[in-house]
Amino acid sequence: MLDKKQNLSFAPINKAYGQVFRPDQLTLGLVLPLEAYPVGSEPTMKGHMKAAQLAESLGFAALWLRDVPFNVPSFGDPGQIFDPFVYLGALATATDRIALGTASIVLPLRHPAHVAKAAASADVLSDGRLLLGVASGDRPEEYPAMRQSFPDRGERFRDSVDYIRATATPYPKHENLQGHLPGNIDLLPKPSGSRLPLLITGGSRQSPDWVAENGDGWMTYPRDAASQGRAVTDYRNRLKALGQPDKPVMQSLYVDLLEDPNAPARPIHLGFQSGSNFLHRYLAEIREVGMNHVALNLRFNQAAIEPTLKRLADTILPEFS
Repeated sequence: MLDKKQNLSFAPINKAYGQVFRPDQLTLGLVLPLEAYPVGSEPTMKGHMKAAQLAESLGFAALWLRDVPFNVPSFGDPGQIFDPFVYLGALATATDRIALGTASIVLPLRHPAHVAKAAASADVLSDGRLLLGVASGDRPEEYPAMRQSFPDRGERFRDSVDYIRATATPYPKHENLQGHLPGNIDLLPKPSGSRLPLLITGGSRQSPDWVAENGDGWMTYPRDAASQGRAVTDYRNRLKALGQPDKPVMQSLYVDLLEDPNAPARPIHLGFQSGSNFLHRYLAEIREVGMNHVALNLRFNQAAIEPTLKRLADTILPEFS
């Protein structure tokens, strides 16, 4: 168990970072699309804006988009179909308060100048509601389609992070394999806050120390509470050893919420099927070990999405918002 912290907030970056991530607290978000669809199928995306607005009105903290350039049949999930940055722009106009996150942009498949400009644009247009999750990518089939190498994606990921960081400053001077910024051109707009809040996904082909030092937080995968506690403790011990400030940790979680609140848990892909009581206990346990946000994925939910969101809002959100 982690020692309770005295600070009431993490470092100020933008509005979304402050409202989603708070020390010793856990908030809940949702992975889009908000509909159920089986492995190998495509979501219909019907009523998706209405569902996003419902999530905001119910009090969920964030909506999360994935970066899936190509539908890879062996992967079995085309994500929310729409390009994440285009979708962020649409969501920015359709919602007012809820944070908008990416989980995660595959940096080796995009030039960092494009990522920085698109992300800063979404951040400004949404009045500081962007959270930029980034990753090295895990679908080898996409790389040759863009004439990119899969084995060296870790190096390009590091260079992209450095490049994006550099563009937050006026007329940046920076050079690496991604390009040369000579100091006489600028990239606009600038983020709404001091920088774009970068959340590193998993290891992203980097050392644990690099992840701790270079991200503004860590996105990890679901585990049982005891294992998650060890992972979170290791991350925060690395922060201390590196002289870094405390940073948030978040995870994803596939959930199939049953109508019976006392229904026991049964494992599903990267999560579980259960009633609300088990889900509540699990969230309380991972909050106790230092988790700050959980992005719920309802892709395998058997009940209709709208009543499921309302059930979550009634039974879970009062303690985790």
